[in-house]
Amino acid sequence: MRRRQSGVALITALLVVAIATVAAVAMASRQQLDIRRTASLLHGEQAWAYVLGAENWAKVVLRRDALESQTDSLGEDWSARPPVSLVEGGSIVGRLIDLQGRFNLNNLVLAGGAEDAGAVAYYKRLLRNLDLDERLADALVDWIDPDINARFPDGAEDETYLSQDPPYRAANQPLADASELRLVKGYDAATVLKLRPHVVALPVRTTLNVNTADAVVLSALAVGLTVEDGAKLIEGRGEDGYPSVDTFTQEPVLKGKQIDRDQLSVSTDWFLMLSEADIGAGRARLASRLQRVRGVVSVVGRQREFFDPVVPPTPDDTAAGS
Repeated sequence: MRRRQSGVALITALLVVAIATVAAVAMASRQQLDIRRTASLLHGEQAWAYVLGAENWAKVVLRRDALESQTDSLGEDWSARPPVSLVEGGSIVGRLIDLQGRFNLNNLVLAGGAEDAGAVAYYKRLLRNLDLDERLADALVDWIDPDINARFPDGAEDETYLSQDPPYRAANQPLADASELRLVKGYDAATVLKLRPHVVALPVRTTLNVNTADAVVLSALAVGLTVEDGAKLIEGRGEDGYPSVDTFTQEPVLKGKQIDRDQLSVSTDWFLMLSEADIGAGRARLASRLQRVRGVVSVVGRQREFFDPVVPPTPDDTAAGS
């Protein structure tokens, strides 16, 4: 009887030890999970603070640039010296992009709702230089203009979009972002991918900064220009850029070409600050749209996901993308 009782006691003791061991392991695992979760939250907050710091860096640099120079070129500090550094526990990278070095899609329609014939012609040349169908311009004008009348023969209004699955209506207002192109008739993923490095959607009419535009965008300035001519214009501006629009239009490749000087500039009001911070297990990405008016720099929009690479593409990558 005593042996049987001793066996039961031993089994009971083993069960208690096993339960205690399982409980201890569960508590330790939960504790480790809580520690990792807390560390991830702290790293994420720290990474977010760093990208906001990069945004403030951009505001300071652009404000200082407005005091020191009346032109904006890719050789200036705001473009040539982006915030790339190692910080405690990780790193942060970023760069500033001149948005007026791209064609503003909202320029296609005037404030009163009529199309801007000059801007439409420019956009069609840009499409051709990218080996895209120039008829895409008509559908985009219809998407932006306020009326419901489709342009003949390649426009598109509600009757086109209501037949989609799911159905939707034409915006009939300026684009909020270039990604909206994906909703417009004819703009498939491959087309938008090809266009994105060269176009932008800004809320106001803007001029094109010839000191920061790429060869594809410059080659669309006039009939008869090629991407190779655009490359020559870039070579002619050098690191310091053209001091004036008149100086730019005197370039040999533009001789005899009809160019609307009123649509050109050598300075910029709109920029995009891209930044990415990796701190431990945390990561933060931020695209800040900045407007500079009379030296005052304001943040007018933020996005956590964006198209442009944070690290500038190499010249070979740019050539391949065009």
